[in-house]
Amino acid sequence: MAISEYLESRKNIAGSVCGLAGLALTFTGVAGPYWPVVVAGLYGAGALIAPPERPPLPDFPSPSAQLEELRADLEKLGAYLAEVDLAPAAADRLTELTDLLTALLDPGRASELLAQDPEGVHTLSRTVRQDIPEAVDSYVRTRWWTRLTPGSEPPEHHLERQLALLQEEAKTLATALRETETRRQETHTRYLEERSR
Repeated sequence: MAISEYLESRKNIAGSVCGLAGLALTFTGVAGPYWPVVVAGLYGAGALIAPPERPPLPDFPSPSAQLEELRADLEKLGAYLAEVDLAPAAADRLTELTDLLTALLDPGRASELLAQDPEGVHTLSRTVRQDIPEAVDSYVRTRWWTRLTPGSEPPEHHLERQLALLQEEAKTLATALRETETRRQETHTRYLEERSR
């Protein structure tokens, strides 16, 4: 422990307070000629009874910082998706989904509400960082094998269903955020009505 850390520690502060009490006893004549021992003893006793230092809390990123990282990851995902050749129906569904995700993550009121919803942040994070990349990558891999074995179910169907499910999940989140805002507005209206009575 560095000297500056010890000087600011609880043990030093408690010991110093008790040492000052020893000096007060000295000036009132109670400690007598043994005042150095009394002051040092009270300082040591104060340092011993002081509560231990608490370790600092971990510095986790704030929800706003998490959303910033998620926006950057969505941009990376967009660059990856631009290189993938998708069937038209799947490409349209993917565009709708990424547009919805972009709107949810757009700085503004929606992202302010989202920052207060850890589950919503987790849902979007999982969608952007895991679900969409995995769905598209599986499609690309399966499409290659389908060319070798014609007659099997086209991988576009699975991709379209996966994207539809992800889009539904994102719409549910958007609806929940909208309902939160609606409840807030209704509460404020009731407050103003009751205040005007």
